[in-house]
Amino acid sequence: MPLPSIDIELSSPQSVDGRPAAYQSLWLLVRLHHAQRQGEVVALDALRGQVSSARTLRMVVSRAFRDFKAWGLRVGWGTDAARDPRFLNAEGRSQGPFWLPAAEARRLRLRVDGQPARPADVAAFLGLSASPRRARTSAAAEAQASAVQLQDARFWHQLAAAQQAMRQGRWAVPIQGRRDAKAPASALAAMRQAADLAQDDYQRALVTLNEALLWRRLGDDAQARKRLAALQRQRLARQVASHDYLGAMAAIVGAWCSYTARDLPQAQAQLAAMTRDAQQAPLLRHHPQVRFEWSNLWALACRSRALGMAATDAAAATQQADEAMAHFGRALAAAFESHAFDAAQHVAANMGMAVWLFDRVGLGVQAAGQARGVDARRHAVQWIAFSEWLCSLADGQGRSAWNAIYLMRIARGDCQPRPGLPLAEFAALRPLTPRALAEESADRLIPGLDGPATRGGWAGVAAQHLADHDAGQRRYPGLQLAGLLFEQAWFAAHDRDLRTAATALTRLRTVLPQLVPSDRAYFRDVWNDALPAELLALEPPPRRSARRAAMG
Repeated sequence: MPLPSIDIELSSPQSVDGRPAAYQSLWLLVRLHHAQRQGEVVALDALRGQVSSARTLRMVVSRAFRDFKAWGLRVGWGTDAARDPRFLNAEGRSQGPFWLPAAEARRLRLRVDGQPARPADVAAFLGLSASPRRARTSAAAEAQASAVQLQDARFWHQLAAAQQAMRQGRWAVPIQGRRDAKAPASALAAMRQAADLAQDDYQRALVTLNEALLWRRLGDDAQARKRLAALQRQRLARQVASHDYLGAMAAIVGAWCSYTARDLPQAQAQLAAMTRDAQQAPLLRHHPQVRFEWSNLWALACRSRALGMAATDAAAATQQADEAMAHFGRALAAAFESHAFDAAQHVAANMGMAVWLFDRVGLGVQAAGQARGVDARRHAVQWIAFSEWLCSLADGQGRSAWNAIYLMRIARGDCQPRPGLPLAEFAALRPLTPRALAEESADRLIPGLDGPATRGGWAGVAAQHLADHDAGQRRYPGLQLAGLLFEQAWFAAHDRDLRTAATALTRLRTVLPQLVPSDRAYFRDVWNDALPAELLALEPPPRRSARRAAMG
């Protein structure tokens, strides 16, 4: 049954269905009606100077929504204008943006002195004069809102320095031994300087997005989410240049935070929502960076799902594995379209590890191009070798610990000690050496695996990465640090160096609280299952979890 129409008198005294109406509430309703006919939403900034000062906006919005309810109208807020307003969370309502569903807009009958209001009447009521001069002024204001600040290059210099530092792995501290005035700043320091130099809303929003990216790469998802919330407030308050790009990247960072917390359904729901968003969906087709980030993360989520269901539903797992590999391929293509070698090295490493993991759970035929066993391992190592080579193009700057961790896991992959194996039998296991694994990849050695660090075998490789971290030359997030420490413990124990192995496990114990529960479960379980009895006597494992989880 259609809802009744609502008569709105715009001339003073304003009324709704013959009852007196607060001017501010009525102005917002008419502004929403006007925006709905234009296919737009109303940003919070549209209210400033029109019906309220910045200090009283929250009160005005709250009063307006009470009036809307009294008038029998359903008005929406937030970024998803397709939602039913009845089911929205009122907690964030005061931040906007606001919108009027089409069905509600059709109920409104706008009148002036009892006669149907003309477009010029509505524009005059809202303060949107339709005169040519006003139209030119509005166009100029809109152009100014989307303009990029070019008056001062210092902001762009600091932003470039911050982004370069992120690529080089200089997250929060400068390179050890280079603390003079000419030393490159850390990404965090350069970002703060860029924030101080920002002169308009776009520059401030761009800094906030990059801060969220920085904190995510540092492994601090709480800080990343805070910066995303700040970016949301900035974007809802004002329409700025690259508005859609900022929104798309913010959505991806939010999905990354969910993935890091191992909430796969939420991560994929956030990514899927982007494909339905009218502003973000075109970016997924036409913007290489957005397409890379989306496809790489979607592939990682599919990889996790495939591994999780391989033992119980092989057909569904195979489908997820194939989807993962397809999206890894799309991510790699997008990285090369934008000449982003840093992005390419990340997806190459993820793809290589996926090939190996899929083969381990019996999905190698479908997911790794018919490769099985040694062939799958060779295929996997080739991709990781390619990732390392891409890193070497920038003198190894920005290299994470994942490639080293992946290679060490692959090297000991055929060693399956039973829990509590005596040290003599553990030491008799035969993991692949760094040189053997590198040569297996092709006729090119993997950069970094034929240098001095490898003289101590894999334990030496792990030790070198940990030394770089401790010296401030690299900064590895908690999960990478935990991976390095466990691999050092395993390979040191294999070399019968129980003192080094026990020291690594002692340090690993202090890192575990930083990890999400599923990652803590992984390390607790492999600690108990994969290490020799003599080492467990020195460093007993933490309390065992009942659930296992795949790392990486």
